[in-house]
Amino acid sequence: MQETIVRQLEIVRKASREIVTLSDAAISSLLLDLAGRIPAYSAALLDANGKDLERMDVSNPMYDRLLLNGARLEGVAADIRNVASLPSPLGHVLEHRTLPNGLELRKVTVPIGVIGIIYEARPNVTFDVFTLCLKSGNTTVLKGGSDAMYSNIAIADLIHNVLKDHGINPATLYLLPAEREAAGIMLNAVGYIDMIIPRGSQNLIDFVRDNSKVPVIETGAGIVHTYFDRSGDLELGRKVVFNAKTRRPSVCNALDTLVIHRDRLGDLSALLEPLQDKKVVLYADDEAYAALKGNYPETLLHRAEPEHYGTEFLSLKMSVKTVPSLEEALEHIDRYSSKHSEAIIATDREAKETFMKRVDAAVVYVNTSTAFTDGAQFGLGAEIGISTQKLHARGPMALRELTTYKWLIEGEGQIRP
Repeated sequence: MQETIVRQLEIVRKASREIVTLSDAAISSLLLDLAGRIPAYSAALLDANGKDLERMDVSNPMYDRLLLNGARLEGVAADIRNVASLPSPLGHVLEHRTLPNGLELRKVTVPIGVIGIIYEARPNVTFDVFTLCLKSGNTTVLKGGSDAMYSNIAIADLIHNVLKDHGINPATLYLLPAEREAAGIMLNAVGYIDMIIPRGSQNLIDFVRDNSKVPVIETGAGIVHTYFDRSGDLELGRKVVFNAKTRRPSVCNALDTLVIHRDRLGDLSALLEPLQDKKVVLYADDEAYAALKGNYPETLLHRAEPEHYGTEFLSLKMSVKTVPSLEEALEHIDRYSSKHSEAIIATDREAKETFMKRVDAAVVYVNTSTAFTDGAQFGLGAEIGISTQKLHARGPMALRELTTYKWLIEGEGQIRP
């Protein structure tokens, strides 16, 4: 397997040197064509996705991520069209100056080159990643999970057909075999892949970070908190908490832990009452449990154990933590946060300002839902992931974050003394 994959990676590397010559108009035309073909190809995509779904238990939190349907495919097509309409991130002059010796310097945005993505049961990622990488002039190496094998193969086939029809090297997108051995080859592909982005569980991200010889940007895992301050507005909080927890519980920006000021425990049952309709299971500390007992369905209310904090539930489950002060809330979040998205519900200006300054996360919210952590919601188009680290990119990684830069120097025979 290794020899075959390395040989293909050489072809992908060659393709990365070819596509930098494509015009933005040519790229956008291809993407619009891809979006336009999805409806006609939807039967094949849904059939392949059905084969994957048959192999997964419906109760698995990953089931919703794996699922494709007509509405989701329409959303994928809309995202592709959106990216096609965005300005190219390439060729932007970030800096331009002339030195005293006459040398003209320009700092210009360019593609990263070959971007590798290793991800789990999210077939829509195959579309998103290809679209963003092509628009930013990068070739793509994908390693999807075996759970989505049939879906990913069908999507890659469609993309390859479109690439061929536009006279572009199909190696612009390379889908690795689903076997685990392929992941190890990918993580050691120094000289072939320029950057790897893992998208999935914390276990996946940890594995990639610990084993990759290729530079890694960590994305995906979201252990998300919302702090309800002593000054929080109850009606606003009810809406925000309900949306953050239940809109799509299987995604990385979904709420995992509600942190509540002790002075507001009297409002806790009212704050969480809307969650009953969605049958959200709560794991509450002793104080919160006492406040909720008799006011929240007994079958859905449990005492919290240590493992319920710092857990990304990816399902209709949530922990509740009581704190005596904003300082204690900040300490709890700092201890358990994955530095993805964190929120405060408060009317007190000092509390809001302190929270925004002190919380170390890619995205920090005030009086709104963490569900907005998304490239499209930020006006960036579809995203390749949410970076939770600080080097190169942080937060939604869209077109701009998939570029680097190089210096272009023009002279007239100058030599250095």
